[in-house]
Amino acid sequence: MRLAPVATALALLTGTIALAPAARAAAPTPIPVVFVHGRNADPGVWGTMKDRFRQAGYPDGDLFAWGYDSSRSTNEVLAGQFAAYVDSVRAQTGSSQVDIVAHSQGSLPTRWYVKFGGGTQVVRHWVSLGGPNHGTSLAWACAIWDQGCRDMTPNSYVESRLASGNETPGPTKYATFWSDCDGFILPNSSVPLSGAVNTDAGCLAHNDLLTDASTAQGVLNFLER
Repeated sequence: MRLAPVATALALLTGTIALAPAARAAAPTPIPVVFVHGRNADPGVWGTMKDRFRQAGYPDGDLFAWGYDSSRSTNEVLAGQFAAYVDSVRAQTGSSQVDIVAHSQGSLPTRWYVKFGGGTQVVRHWVSLGGPNHGTSLAWACAIWDQGCRDMTPNSYVESRLASGNETPGPTKYATFWSDCDGFILPNSSVPLSGAVNTDAGCLAHNDLLTDASTAQGVLNFLER
């Protein structure tokens, strides 16, 4: 038996008719994350960080790690290779965008791609863990024979070009994490970028940024923005 309009209105007012709960908005689907290692390392260094991302709900199919020859030129070789890798990730996942989490030297080719390779429309978030974003004096120790080291020296061509104009261009969101106890990035103030969310990770060794739980959570929180 159908209720008359007046009876229905009274029932609603008195709460005798239960209303169906509103549908909950679906949680946002994570977009692919590309992890990029530092000098003389390999994709395996991201094992702990990947585990933390899985625990946070990221599926294996959205976690990628790019490997590269860190002795090669940032702008002439590596940025182009990285662009091709990002394209392959997008083709594999069907995602139009990616997030990037880079450690140390990996910050340079990824940042070059974002700034000069059209990556501002592709990279949603870019994160640098202990990156030599304004150079590190330690790189002079190997700059004579290694182009990757030369690119990391203060005021190199790569460092100067990346620092020119807007350090954090486009709609991409930028974050850096730096440590007071980082013995590789000298000075530590090289890491932060103008326009980025810059976080002091505390007293951590350079490679501990890869495995520190608080740093990983900070990265995850940033990627949710």
